[in-house]
Amino acid sequence: MQCMKTLQISEVVFATDCSQLVKMVSTPTEWPAFTTQMEEFRRCKEFFHPFTIQHILRAQNTMADKLARGDRNQPSAMVYVDSIPPRWLLDQESA
Repeated sequence: MQCMKTLQISEVVFATDCSQLVKMVSTPTEWPAFTTQMEEFRRCKEFFHPFTIQHILRAQNTMADKLARGDRNQPSAMVYVDSIPPRWLLDQESA
């Protein structure tokens, strides 16, 4: 979602093969352990009008499978996508 916002693409239909993610987004109050993440998610999804997320079967999710296979073939020690690095990574760099 952040990538689409950065590219100023607001008309997107998000699809996932994770049915639990769709349930979490649809009924966030039933997932109290993810309150912080859901707040960030709510702020992010306001950019998309209308916001749509749908469940697709894993067999239909060929793009994600292709990306995952391609990534496994690339030599990489670590890939991290976020604007703020995790604390453990900062701790390692300062040691």
